[in-house]
This record gives sequence, C-alpha cells and structure tokens, in this order.
Amino acid sequence: MRLFSKIISAVFTILFIWAAFLQYNDPDAMLWYFIYGLAAIASFLFLMEKMVLIVPVILSFAYLLSAYMFWPEHFEGVSIDGGNINNIEHARESLGLIINALVMLFYAWRIKKVGKA
Repeated sequence: MRLFSKIISAVFTILFIWAAFLQYNDPDAMLWYFIYGLAAIASFLFLMEKMVLIVPVILSFAYLLSAYMFWPEHFEGVSIDGGNINNIEHARESLGLIINALVMLFYAWRIKKVGKA
C-alpha cells in the first residue's frame, strides 16, 4: 500500500502542476495558481514523507469550504452547451476544489493509518 500511496502522490503532484498551468487564461489565474500550487506542494511533501497530519486536514477543510462557496446558484453541468457560462465556470471550479479536498483527505487517512506517508 505504501508504493500505491507514493504513485498516487506522484501522479497528483504532476496533475496539480498541470491544473495550475491551465489557468493561464483565467481572469483570476493567480488565485488558481495558488490553489493548485498549494495542492502540488502538499502532494510532493506527501511523496517525500515530509507531511504532517494537520496539513492535509486543514487543506481538505479549506478546499471543501471553497467548493461550497464557489458552487453555482444553478448547476448547469460543466460543458458549454448554451448554458450560463458563469454557472458552468463555477461548477468546474467547485469540482476541481472537491478533487483537491478528496486527495488531501486520502493523504490525511494514509498519514493517520501508517503514521507516515
């Protein structure tokens, strides 16, 4: 299971860096660079077995709270099919934050279960 955790954290380190990169054309790109950059750093710390339990716990809470705050008033999906672009954008952002939160919860669970990453 330890190897599996390392593979997951390596994959998510790369995916979070890629997600941050993809924000270059977003009006609030700096916010998303920070959000995904923080997740990438946390994933790398987990990979290197340098993360303490409180970090993923706080990050998962912050990501879930942010997902709730960003959630659109009217969910219209995530693809642009004639819906309100703001609702679609907020849905995408919220779902990205939920993914971040789930990954951080996985890290917290592994640290708690094993005592180390």
